[in-house]
Amino acid sequence: MNHILEYYNKAAETWPIYRRKKSYYWESITRFCNYFIPRQHKVLEIGCATGELLNNLQATNKTGIDFSPEMIKTAQSRYHHIHFHTMRAEEINLPGKYDTIILSNLVGVLPDVEKAFHELTKVSHTSTRIIVTYYNRLWEPVLRLAETLHLKRKSPLQNWLSTNDLKNLLYLAGFETYRVNKNMLIPFYIPGISWFFNRIISRLPIVRHLSLNSFLFARPFPDCVPPETEATTSIIIPARNEAGNIEDAILRIPHFGKKVEIIFVEGNSTDNTWAVIQEMQQKYSSSHHIKILQQHGKGKGDAVRAGFREASGDILMILDADLTVQPEDLPRFYNALTGRKGDFINGVRLVYPMEKNAMRPINTVGNYFFSILFSWLLEQPIKDSLCGTKVMYKSDYQRLSDNRAFFGEFDPFGDFDLLFGAYKLNLKIIDLPIRYQERKYGNTNISRFSHGLILLRMAAFAAGKIKFR
Repeated sequence: MNHILEYYNKAAETWPIYRRKKSYYWESITRFCNYFIPRQHKVLEIGCATGELLNNLQATNKTGIDFSPEMIKTAQSRYHHIHFHTMRAEEINLPGKYDTIILSNLVGVLPDVEKAFHELTKVSHTSTRIIVTYYNRLWEPVLRLAETLHLKRKSPLQNWLSTNDLKNLLYLAGFETYRVNKNMLIPFYIPGISWFFNRIISRLPIVRHLSLNSFLFARPFPDCVPPETEATTSIIIPARNEAGNIEDAILRIPHFGKKVEIIFVEGNSTDNTWAVIQEMQQKYSSSHHIKILQQHGKGKGDAVRAGFREASGDILMILDADLTVQPEDLPRFYNALTGRKGDFINGVRLVYPMEKNAMRPINTVGNYFFSILFSWLLEQPIKDSLCGTKVMYKSDYQRLSDNRAFFGEFDPFGDFDLLFGAYKLNLKIIDLPIRYQERKYGNTNISRFSHGLILLRMAAFAAGKIKFR
């Protein structure tokens, strides 16, 4: 341990110069971390060295610790707006909790990685996000050769840990890894070529496993956080030509949590849906909390956003008015969210057998295609991107809404808007299987081919914002 400390103390004076020479590599890590860290987050970097990564993060409240006094001395002299402390990763002693904690290229030199991960619990709250960056183990001989040829600074003896090693160590410390990203095939700048291989080729399935950088995203394990107190829930029901389903929706929604609020959003119906909604609000005013409004724009996505704006609940749910997703299943979504099984609960229709006419064969094929596409795009298993029932906390939705300009209001259906927004917020997305039923009243509002083309265009647009940014 002493020889490692001596190495970094000696390296402190020239470390900023070395970082500038290798700026292409280091800036790629900064850019990737910045993508997922909101400006308002309180950020801690463990193993901050001379502070370059912290300085370039967009967050405004930043703290860095490092076991090398000379590294911290250099960092303090360069970045007065950041809080720096000389401190070992295995002995963290800081007041308060942090929203994002970064360990960038650190685990390779830690004498006890598990102990360092355990220390993270001291500075984590239930929604803290951990970002661990490290070299892909497959690159060990390449990096050793680069050190021999003086293309890379020679490092102390490393812990060459695999992704599974790190996931297991995080698990032992009370954290679950919910996303893994691998990128970068060329760690230095070659005009045009580096961009093509690092932004496109390295993000492709299979090839990505050969990439240099590994990024693990983790959060406190649900069993390690206190249970939620009872929360209030707002259920948004977009309804277009669904007059025959309105009363049934009200009667079939169970009571759960502290309070359930039902919000109907009528969307330019050609039948008497609006009149029925008004009638049902009056009829059940003594037993149910019901809000009603008419949509001014078009599309389910616009209706959902209108309903969310009116919602007063802690939790936001979407229930399609066709009732193909059973209202009786909604407490399962509530329990999954409040039990911290995920931050965004996504309904899945493709697990259990469906009723005969619930989904046409071509729709089933399309849904399986988008399942594969979205699992690759969002780096988490997404079995059904188009199920109408999606659930999240209102506080997370408000952050998603504030950040909507990043993707733009490009989604008339609302599903992609929420999924992509949840990814950008670094939320854990979890699938919850439901039984999908045939609609009992009315006809579908989905045009299979024209809407399918729109979905493909939106997926291609999102890929540019997520994978090839």
